[in-house]
Amino acid sequence: MKGKADLILRFSRAQRAVHWLLTVSFFLLTLTGLVLLVPTLSGLGTGGISRLLHRIGAVAFLAVPVCYALFDGRGFKHLIYDSFHFDKDDLRWFAQMPRYVLGHAKNLPPQGRINAGEKLHHATLILMYLVICLSGLALWLGKDLVSASLFGWMLVAHDVAMFVMVLLTIGHLYFALVYGAVGAMVTGYVTRAYANMEHPKWLAQLDAAASRPARKEEQAS
Repeated sequence: MKGKADLILRFSRAQRAVHWLLTVSFFLLTLTGLVLLVPTLSGLGTGGISRLLHRIGAVAFLAVPVCYALFDGRGFKHLIYDSFHFDKDDLRWFAQMPRYVLGHAKNLPPQGRINAGEKLHHATLILMYLVICLSGLALWLGKDLVSASLFGWMLVAHDVAMFVMVLLTIGHLYFALVYGAVGAMVTGYVTRAYANMEHPKWLAQLDAAASRPARKEEQAS
């Protein structure tokens, strides 16, 4: 059993709640969307239940960034910023990404709180999220306001973005299992060894911040 000194808070309670809201709503949208999309599954939608559940999932899905911004505005801003900013270490990390895919994270270029692969995942996820939401709202509320041609393109964009997001989710699950990161989204904590292997620059920042009060006390004495 790991001691408290060996554990580091990586995800706050608000971040974990938003993550699970996104997860549940996305899977609800995916499952009910398949019922609406695949003819052989249409029998499961008898009575309009799947359509109702799809819309409930859509409302929850739309609420994700709103909840994040309300309950952890600082974390929300940092996530958006970090997801679209890559430094030299990130570019070097991408050059060695095949090793990471195969489960070898040691001796890779040092990473911050979000490694380069996570940045790419988050950036793509954010873009697909926007496409899904905008096209979904158009399909839901704008059917009588747009042309049949535009409606068709919206449907294609919606389905393609959902497909990409499904692939991203599969990759996310793969890496979470390979590197034992599932527990962090339940408890919020990771071990110091994990942080040092995956996010050494972030760990160094935490250690430096923790040492400042001690230094001030020493100087005061």
